[in-house]
Amino acid sequence: MNIQVNDSFKLLSDPNLSFLKDALSPNKVESIFNNYFPELIKNNTLSSIKVVRYKAKKRCLIEYQFKGEKEFSLLGKVRFKGTDTKSYYLQKYLWQNGFDDYSLDTVSVPQPIGVIPQWKMWLQRKVPGYTTTLLLGKPDGVTIAEKIAYAAYKLHQFPAKTDRYHTIDNELHILYEKLPLVSELYPHLKHRIREILKECDRLGKSLSYIPSLGIHRDFYADQIIINHSRLYLLDLDLYCYGDPSLDIGNFIAHITEYSLRVLGDFQALKDREIALQEAFIQLTGEESRKSIMIYKFLTLVRHIYISTQIKERNAYTEDLIRLCESYLETEMI
Repeated sequence: MNIQVNDSFKLLSDPNLSFLKDALSPNKVESIFNNYFPELIKNNTLSSIKVVRYKAKKRCLIEYQFKGEKEFSLLGKVRFKGTDTKSYYLQKYLWQNGFDDYSLDTVSVPQPIGVIPQWKMWLQRKVPGYTTTLLLGKPDGVTIAEKIAYAAYKLHQFPAKTDRYHTIDNELHILYEKLPLVSELYPHLKHRIREILKECDRLGKSLSYIPSLGIHRDFYADQIIINHSRLYLLDLDLYCYGDPSLDIGNFIAHITEYSLRVLGDFQALKDREIALQEAFIQLTGEESRKSIMIYKFLTLVRHIYISTQIKERNAYTEDLIRLCESYLETEMI
């Protein structure tokens, strides 16, 4: 059987990634998987290998597709500086404690499969379905937004342990570090950016202390897959202790930015944003409202910088600045 290998990023042209040679070799993959996961792939054969994502000098994602009794795929998450075992064991712990495929509340994580240390890789089963980016604009988008609020709340209430923290000072530091780079690219925006940063500082200092819980920290629509009624949380690589409102504010800000950039109107999915916020406040209490609004604003400010780093988004830098300025004038923050 001819097993297709698709390495469009040409990983093996980088001598620093030579450890992945076997991970892209069908014969070696079949041998390793037979040794490590014999029960999983029993009565199945490898049909393709594909590098689906690559971030230079940091990480890549490799998909292994199997055919046989039941077609399925495994996703190998590779971190170049060393296997991210913390994320693997966190996901395994979640899976074993209420986040599996059969959880009654239909909120899950993909099944973690195991670790292959020599490839600096851990594997999870690929979940079929659609990202919420594709579904929020559909007629049932409000219902989906409400369920996302519950999914975040469920994760926040889970007593997983981590040695990582993310505070408002960390959040502000990112902005202090990145926004001046925008001023260097666009000197005519320097004064406006400086004023926005002053407001970020003021808002950050106004936040009330909230005991830290385990948060996703990179929570937005592409991090959730929906398969029929089941919702899967993805990419818990940044899981840490922090303010739960950060996850919701971050998610809402990503909806706003997507609405501006893709739908041409930053309020196009406003009802979804409101549904997400109000459902979360119902679960956590009214005191979350101000924090959500502040974290939403801080995330939109971060998107000013992000827009300068992605060619397709360069045209929206000034629109995002205007949007942040308008929020300071009209929003109750």
